[in-house]
Amino acid sequence: MYKTIIRPFFFKFDPEKVHEFTFALLKNLFRIPLLKSLVRSSFVIEDKRLERELMGIKFKNPVGLAAGFDKNAVLFDEFSNYGFGFVEIGTVTPKPQPGNEKKRIFRLPEDGGLINRMGFNNEGVDAVVSRLKKRRTDIIIGGNIGKNKTTPNENAVSDYLICFEKLFDCVDYFVVNVSSPNTPDLRALQDKEPLTRLLNALQEANKKRPVQKPVLLKIAPDLSNDQLLDIIDIVKSTQIAGIIATNTTLSREGLSSVHKNETGGLSGKPLTQRSTEVIRFLAERSNKAFVIIGVGGIHSDKDAIEKLRAGADLIQIYTGFVYEGPSIVKRINTGLLRL
Repeated sequence: MYKTIIRPFFFKFDPEKVHEFTFALLKNLFRIPLLKSLVRSSFVIEDKRLERELMGIKFKNPVGLAAGFDKNAVLFDEFSNYGFGFVEIGTVTPKPQPGNEKKRIFRLPEDGGLINRMGFNNEGVDAVVSRLKKRRTDIIIGGNIGKNKTTPNENAVSDYLICFEKLFDCVDYFVVNVSSPNTPDLRALQDKEPLTRLLNALQEANKKRPVQKPVLLKIAPDLSNDQLLDIIDIVKSTQIAGIIATNTTLSREGLSSVHKNETGGLSGKPLTQRSTEVIRFLAERSNKAFVIIGVGGIHSDKDAIEKLRAGADLIQIYTGFVYEGPSIVKRINTGLLRL
């Protein structure tokens, strides 16, 4: 029903407005007493064979919702009813910011992709913390953190530390986002010296806590092999828990959509192959020395299995959720059980 009725209807309207409408609708629908049980019975698969224990965290299954979908931590409890093993909120910045000018999301249905240039629009870390403190489920939550647009790169460490300290008691793991293409000069923080300084600062703050939280780094798919080797060295030297591979791409190779020349990050099927290549390179060259969460172009159980076979320990979906609907989570977990 989703792909034949709901998606064609939603795709007639602006993507961001549909997103906001859907969030408001789900928030209200899940207040209906029996709906939660009905949705869970339709989408959730509970099976010990799906469980993963990584970074000191037990995941009920390896399928997560990627950052950017529930950036303000509005529906993380509700998304647990669709069978996700974990939900990553954010990217969160210290201060609220509106992001880039609209229109800033473009569907590419011919290519199975999305282009976005959101620009870390979010309500700020304090608003997110207030919602996370009201968590009603045991869903694993990741906190994806970034810097405000107006903060210069030389002061970026302080922004990440603010988010880290405020979110610490509310999330299960952290993700450092220096790879979004939609905040000016942000990707310069992926260079070896500034990135090492940033991750060391976060790890120093982490070690001051009685119990530490895993810290992962989210990287761009557009890095060269030499840059990826630098990333491996940085992960090992800073002793962070792992990598999320990958964020959106600036590449437009092979696109046919009328929106192919829009600026921003491209996600979805056009990213499938490249993100898998990055995962495989990191896994092989590091000898699987750290956790890898695979994301990028997962639209089926086959795509998810390819990521896991390439070396991913967990996977996340975003654009696939938009194109395939909520049943994709169940299809992936069912496909994994067939193995």
